[in-house]
Amino acid sequence: MSCIVPQRIVSLTCSNTEILFALGLGARVVGVDDWSDFPREVKALPKVGPDLKIDMIKVAALKPDLVLASLSVPGMERNLPGLERLGVPFLVLEPKSLDDVFEDIETISAATGVSQAGRRLIADLQARIEAVRARTREALDRPTLYWEWWPKPLISPGRLSWILQMSELAAADLLFKDVEATSFVVQESQVFEQDPDLVMLCWCGTLQEKMRVSKVRERPGWERLRAVKQGQIHCFPEDLFGRPGPRLVEGLERLARVVHPEVFVEAPTGRAH
Repeated sequence: MSCIVPQRIVSLTCSNTEILFALGLGARVVGVDDWSDFPREVKALPKVGPDLKIDMIKVAALKPDLVLASLSVPGMERNLPGLERLGVPFLVLEPKSLDDVFEDIETISAATGVSQAGRRLIADLQARIEAVRARTREALDRPTLYWEWWPKPLISPGRLSWILQMSELAAADLLFKDVEATSFVVQESQVFEQDPDLVMLCWCGTLQEKMRVSKVRERPGWERLRAVKQGQIHCFPEDLFGRPGPRLVEGLERLARVVHPEVFVEAPTGRAH
């Protein structure tokens, strides 16, 4: 990397875009991938194509002095040869955990000359995580969670996903936490055998719009599951759980409230007990 502080940055994935804006670098971002949509001002920026198929001609036209790439989704590696041919400075990030997200924030803030802002952001996020951890320590049980990224075929996260760490912080056990994978195809019989306490839907991409609790209730045989019988099917927005950036912490806070509402009840004074 050059010692010159980059002033024209292109981001090729939502998570890196959100890190840049959280660091106060929005004015330097001159282009983003098609899926980047947060914060609101991102929507007005030039788009360079979907994250799995970036248009390198559009990237070059923006004359970036730094491109932020990622390997957080299979297929993103196809962008790297194009970046190498362009000859522009680029960083490739591959987060798989919350700790990796903090390292990415540190890396990006150092590369852009805002290390102090990076340290402040990390400290704030870690404090929020500790607040969740302190609260969920009061929980009396650890329910099991079946997390679903995709409905046909069923795809669930494994041990190498940040969802495992988020589940543990929320005092819950991810159903397939021993599977050595970021995500994998699950058989219905595996879900039936383990009979989870909660079903968590967080479908990806355009399927978010079609995600409904009723979709699970209507599956043949699923009415036998404990979670379905007890009405413990929950829908979550992909942008708070599928993007390895600062908003994963907001996702964690939401997840913990769903898993253990009893320890997040607001007291009559307006303060949580």
